[in-house]
Amino acid sequence: MKVLVTGTAGFIGSYLAKALLCRGDEVVGIDNINDYYDINLKYARLAESGILEELVNWHTEVQSLKYPGYRFIRMNLEDKKELLALCMREQFDVIVHLAAQAGVRYSITNPDAYAQSNLLSFLNILEASRHNQIKHLVYASSSSVYGLNETMPFSVKDSVDHPVSLYAASKKANELMAHTYSHLYRIPTSGLRFFTVYGPWGRPDMAYFLFADAIFNNKPIKVFNNGKMKRDFTYIDDIVTGIVNVMDKPAEPCANWNPKQPDPSRSTAPYCIYNIGNNNPVQLMSFIQEIEKCMGKKAVLEMQGIQAGDVTATWANVDDLMHNFNYKPSTSIKTGLSNFTEWYKEYYGVEKLVALTA
Repeated sequence: MKVLVTGTAGFIGSYLAKALLCRGDEVVGIDNINDYYDINLKYARLAESGILEELVNWHTEVQSLKYPGYRFIRMNLEDKKELLALCMREQFDVIVHLAAQAGVRYSITNPDAYAQSNLLSFLNILEASRHNQIKHLVYASSSSVYGLNETMPFSVKDSVDHPVSLYAASKKANELMAHTYSHLYRIPTSGLRFFTVYGPWGRPDMAYFLFADAIFNNKPIKVFNNGKMKRDFTYIDDIVTGIVNVMDKPAEPCANWNPKQPDPSRSTAPYCIYNIGNNNPVQLMSFIQEIEKCMGKKAVLEMQGIQAGDVTATWANVDDLMHNFNYKPSTSIKTGLSNFTEWYKEYYGVEKLVALTA
């Protein structure tokens, strides 16, 4: 297939692009390489896929030196004209939309970024899908949409009408927008609610990354809600396997959908919502202890109260994904964190030690 993947300088997008290329798909990647976090890490991810930083310019197509079927374009998805022109020219079979302004706490202080990146950009993706007969649109939602809901594990059958951050609200809005386009234009759309994805090449603003960085540099770790948190940490390889499986099976209308008792995850339109997680929440303190073992150092803990926009626990019910796609997340926290910390020490270790002794 020919696949458009947005956010390919990002964590999940970079892994997905390589997975699709390795199985023989043709991939065009898009990213605006914004500075929400270290752009050097974003360029390093691209380099892993054979895209050289010095060749990356706005709206200029760069051919991968490693994968003949991979091309990358630096582009803002808010630019509707450029996006529609690209999709018309390339005639993609599938779009996997992973690009977004991430971060729960960042959305509290920078709300405008979410209106542009998460709402306007998604509208443009929907319009591009509508006008170019896209066979399947798969897009990233988030476990954050569950908000004040405390029914565990989180199910796609639950109400998600009480978000506690603008980031979460923007992701819920994406689901509503997707349903509208699936209903009006019969575009098959599948939304994936990600649950705390981790692994090598991950995002530096995520807790596990911050913990490892603090331990490595002998700095205190801020442990919010006094450590009384649970997260459904999901390893990157398990996530990518799930995305690919969903991508290959376009959403279909639900034949027995009941409008008097509507299932929020399905519709008479070709529309589906899935949780994609590990289905095995871990206590935050246990998670920190495992990072300590992998780093070979004890953490300095700084216990704090809960932050605005945070939820105390996440736990994914992935029954639908298991039933429909044989989804079986198999990477243990021990293995996943070992892989991550080995990458972290290799990527940052020499550079930081040289700086300390200079």
